[in-house]
Amino acid sequence: MAVAALAGCHSDQKAETQASANQNFKVYKLRGKVVATDAAAGEVTLDHEAIPGFMDAMTMPYKLKDANIAGELHPGDVITADLLVSQDPNADVLVDHIVVVGQAKPDYRPAVIYHVPAPGDAVPDFKLRNQDERAIHLSQFKGKALLITFIYTRCPLPDFCPRVTRNFAAVNQQLAANPALYGKTHLLCVSFDPEHDTPERLRAYGATYIGSDAPRAFADWDFAVPQKPVLLEMAKWFDVGITNEADETITHTLSTTLIGPDGKVVRFYPGNEWTVEDVLGDLRKLAGRAG
Repeated sequence: MAVAALAGCHSDQKAETQASANQNFKVYKLRGKVVATDAAAGEVTLDHEAIPGFMDAMTMPYKLKDANIAGELHPGDVITADLLVSQDPNADVLVDHIVVVGQAKPDYRPAVIYHVPAPGDAVPDFKLRNQDERAIHLSQFKGKALLITFIYTRCPLPDFCPRVTRNFAAVNQQLAANPALYGKTHLLCVSFDPEHDTPERLRAYGATYIGSDAPRAFADWDFAVPQKPVLLEMAKWFDVGITNEADETITHTLSTTLIGPDGKVVRFYPGNEWTVEDVLGDLRKLAGRAG
C-alpha cells in the first residue's frame, strides 16, 4: 500500500549535512497527530503515542529537520516519523522522515508517493551494475533470501551508511560460519550516488568491509548502483529519501529490507536501530520455513 510522503520529508535534511562527521544520532520511531505548525520557527506540535525507550505519550513541539515542509503539514494529519536524538545534550531533537498515514485534507496530494515495503509485497525486478561492472537484477536472487540496503560511499556520518555497512559485514561474517545458511542468502548494498560510485569505487569500498578483494570475495555480497531513472523508482519503492545538496553531499534516510526466496518482502528495517541479531534471527526463521 502506498502512503503519502511530503516533498523533502524523506531526507535527513541540511542540518544533518552540516553536522560534524563525528556526530551520532539515535533514531526512534514516532506516531502521532499534528496539532499545529509554526513555519517561522520550523516546528511542528505533535500529540504522539509513547516512544518506547525515550518518552511517554504527550503533546509537545519538535523542530523539523527540514523547516521548509511545515506548510505541507496540516492540523489533524496522522503521521509516522523518525525522531533524531543527538548524543550532544544541547542539540535539538529533530523530526524527519515524515509519512502522512492519515490526511486531514484528503484533497492534498504530495509531490512524491513513497511505498513502505510490507511483508508479502512482490519486489520489482530492478536492474543494476555491480562492483565487477556486471549487470545484475533482483530476480536473479530468487531461491535465496536477499538482504538489501542503500548507502553511498562518501557518507560522512558514522551512524548512517558506515553503521549499516558494518552491520552487513557482521551478518556476512556470521553467515560464513554457517555454510548451510550462507548458501541460502545473498547481501546487496545499493548506492544512490551513481555520479561518484563507479564499479571501481564500489569494489574498493566493499573490500574494506569484506576484508578482501580476492576474486571470490564478492560471491555472496554485491555492491551495485542503478542508472538514475531506476534509482528514482527504487528509492520510491524501498522508502529511501534522497536529496542531492549543492556541496555534493547527499542527505538521505536509511532503508533495509529482507526479501524471501520467493521474491517477496519478509521484513522491512527502517532507520539504523536494527541489529545483526535481528537479521540473523529472521534469516534462521526463513530457512526453517523453507526447510
